[in-house]
Amino acid sequence: MRNKLISIAKQFKHELKVYQLVWRHPRTPKLAKWLLGMAIAYVLMPFDLIPDFIPVIGQLDDLVIVPFLVYLALKLIPQAVICECREEMKREINA
Repeated sequence: MRNKLISIAKQFKHELKVYQLVWRHPRTPKLAKWLLGMAIAYVLMPFDLIPDFIPVIGQLDDLVIVPFLVYLALKLIPQAVICECREEMKREINA
């Protein structure tokens, strides 16, 4: 179980770096950049649309809104850009 969690954490860290490269890529549409920025801002803002003290629903909004914004952004980004950024990440790791 511990090894699986470590593996998931490493993959998550890797994906965040890929998304950072995608966000900086010149062929990434502006709307996708805005959506990714909104997802990051929502995670970092000190208040939520639905307060966390409301049981279940308060935490659920974080688990729904942020992945939804990232999903929408990734749908707008050309697949070639994402592949290019993944290859760049592989080169950085192997260097």
